[in-house]
Amino acid sequence: MTKKWVAFASFLLLSGTAAVAGSWADNFKILDTDGNGTISRTEYEANVSKLKLDPAPTFTAIDTDVNNSIDPQEWAAAEKMAKAFPEACKSSTESWCPKKY
Repeated sequence: MTKKWVAFASFLLLSGTAAVAGSWADNFKILDTDGNGTISRTEYEANVSKLKLDPAPTFTAIDTDVNNSIDPQEWAAAEKMAKAFPEACKSSTESWCPKKY
């Protein structure tokens, strides 16, 4: 890998969507404290505050197959949901956002 490529990759990580995409993968690893490839409810609740997500999805919202663990596919779906969450909904004091959020 050339120095120019390394510098460009570093720029992407520090400046935009690449950093956001990488952070969700990193967050999965942070939450999966036992390293078994899934996030248990206990792991999620003990560590979700470390992620500083605003808003942080609830465990129940992410665990769509209701098996009491979050797998990488469910985590990817949660990432899409969080990225789609409108900024106006984040700052709203009313319950007016569409139910899909």
